[in-house]
Amino acid sequence: MTDFFKGIPQIKYEGADSTNEFAFKHYNPDEIIMGKRMEEHLRFAVAYWHSFAYEGGDPFGGRTFDRPWYDSGMEGAKMKADVAFEMFDILQAPFFCFHDLDVRPEGATFAENKKNLEAIVDIFAEKVESHKTQLLWGTANLFTERRFMSGAATNPDPDVFAYSAATIKSCMDATIKLGGANYVLWGGREGYETLLNTDLGKEADQAAKMLEMVVDYKHKMGWYGAILIEPKPQEPSKHQYDFDVATVYGFLKRYGLENEVKMNIEQGHAILAGHSFEHELALAGSLGLLGSIDMNRNDYQSGWDTDQFPNNVPEMALAYYEVLKAGGFTTGGTNFDARVRRQSLDAEDLILAHVGGMDCCARGLKAAAAMLEDGKLEAARDARYADWDKPVNKAMLESGDLTSIQERVLADNINPEPRSGRQERLENLVNSYL
Repeated sequence: MTDFFKGIPQIKYEGADSTNEFAFKHYNPDEIIMGKRMEEHLRFAVAYWHSFAYEGGDPFGGRTFDRPWYDSGMEGAKMKADVAFEMFDILQAPFFCFHDLDVRPEGATFAENKKNLEAIVDIFAEKVESHKTQLLWGTANLFTERRFMSGAATNPDPDVFAYSAATIKSCMDATIKLGGANYVLWGGREGYETLLNTDLGKEADQAAKMLEMVVDYKHKMGWYGAILIEPKPQEPSKHQYDFDVATVYGFLKRYGLENEVKMNIEQGHAILAGHSFEHELALAGSLGLLGSIDMNRNDYQSGWDTDQFPNNVPEMALAYYEVLKAGGFTTGGTNFDARVRRQSLDAEDLILAHVGGMDCCARGLKAAAAMLEDGKLEAARDARYADWDKPVNKAMLESGDLTSIQERVLADNINPEPRSGRQERLENLVNSYL
């Protein structure tokens, strides 16, 4: 045991009337929602990088946090693992997520990195045996070190491609050893800063080859977890190839991988792409590619990905409505890809940020379930498209051509008038569940 969280109690559900800030007001893991426990619906995960590796920096300033495991090599990494599982126990978190660089110190060579990662994974393996918290997903950090400044899979240097492939294998091995449910690929440097030195076709082929090798290795190892791609339009690169759900789907179709890969969708990245979170979730759900979500929010007055904890219940309700419509999570879950503000220095701040986020998501889930079970929103949607169920209109889609359709319009004197989309009524309906 460490003393980092000394004096902080395990967080338990006390209900909406509780005045105890160290208690859940809305997140009741055992509450049954649509036939499943709330915990099983939400599948919360703590992000190792933001909670334990983030130092409090922003684009204009460096470290503000003072954590005892910083700058301490492997001993610090071991202490960080102890602190992490103490926090997981306090929150009763069912899952966590990590990059390799979050959990191990950077070595002088790939061999040293591999050795360091394997040593920490051995510690994790003991901890997941004796703790409730399991691994939701693992991933490789292929963006922080300067070797990745021009990308990883898409790098013009074949040696960087090889180093990246070797790193991914190590991280997949770690994920599989720990019983992880997913493996995530995020291409923060897979893109370009200028087209003047970029070969788009070559870089796309390289990215596809890397993804094909990841899929092949999954099958070779007999692993039943999901491979997930996380879309983001830019930052740190000027333009990233995994721009949004639609772009990733086009890439997967182009290379015949649409049946092998799903998506990990983040609220903040959806906003940077010019979409809403529910749009990206709805599109992924309609394509059968919704895998998992990173839950956070951006500050709409800042121009970068601020990764704040969620606090907007209406947004969460619409998000979980799309998750539930898509059938809910299977291997995926709700990962808090969020960090406390650089002025929030205390251990209590880290715990309470998660408590608030978990309560917010719980409220959103309950509202979403109520909307779906009531059926009024779906009934209104179905009514809007009801005429497409008439035989003549079904035939138009199945076997119509321009000539026969024009003849029908003339014969039946079709002269349609606009129909109301009833947006405000539906917005009022949604608000009635909140």
